Amino acid sequence: MLKFFRTDRKKETENKDISIDLNNIPRHIAIIMDGNGRWAKERNLPRAIGHKAGVEAIREVVKECSVLKVKYLTLYAFSTENWKRPKDEINALMSLLAEYLKKEFKELDYNNVIINYIGDISKLPDLCQRELIESHENTKNNTGLTLNLALNYGGRYEIARAFKLMYEDIKSGKISEDDINEHMISNYMYTRNMPDPDLIIRPSGEQRLSNFLLWQCAYSEFWYSNIKWPDFRKEHLHRAIFDYQNRDRRFGAVK
Repeated sequence: MLKFFRTDRKKETENKDISIDLNNIPRHIAIIMDGNGRWAKERNLPRAIGHKAGVEAIREVVKECSVLKVKYLTLYAFSTENWKRPKDEINALMSLLAEYLKKEFKELDYNNVIINYIGDISKLPDLCQRELIESHENTKNNTGLTLNLALNYGGRYEIARAFKLMYEDIKSGKISEDDINEHMISNYMYTRNMPDPDLIIRPSGEQRLSNFLLWQCAYSEFWYSNIKWPDFRKEHLHRAIFDYQNRDRRFGAVK
């Protein structure tokens, strides 16, 4: 099994016109993994085959983020709205999730990856819940990349949940209304103790957030591509990071 490593301060990429500065890697990259169904439709294949093909993109991106020393990678895998999809497609997605965790666990653990999840996983099948919880428990003491799988996740749901939790703590006297500020609200989000995403990537040609990390994306940089997720590879990740490194991030201030 190949252990991930990094040896130089500049990474030459397969795109000959770009070179990534390893001193300016985004701490947190979030990806809306879009286009699996359309990828399959273009090939006259069932949508489930598109989702299966997307797993290879996950493998490559997770590995490359580990090599680049990205600290957090959040993958939008299943939204609160995705329950509206056909039952067969949902079942295929859940089976793929359990299969991915079973097959990839050893390599992810070996490479020091922390497997985490955000969202209300209580609605997922029991097998998926067990695999997620066990994978997290068995990797939580690792110190490398944190892989966040966003499952049954919705940004509006997350914000509403945070307000409910704060309300309960106000009623119980743990906090007062005067304590509430942006920092406190962030501590009630699924991503508490994590930096907000520096870079949000969406392949497939769509240019919207689709209810993803609405609170956290206030100053995220966005990168869009027409590449559908099953065709997304490390060279596309390199391009997104290169573009990120060449933006002037002022966070509302003037340099």
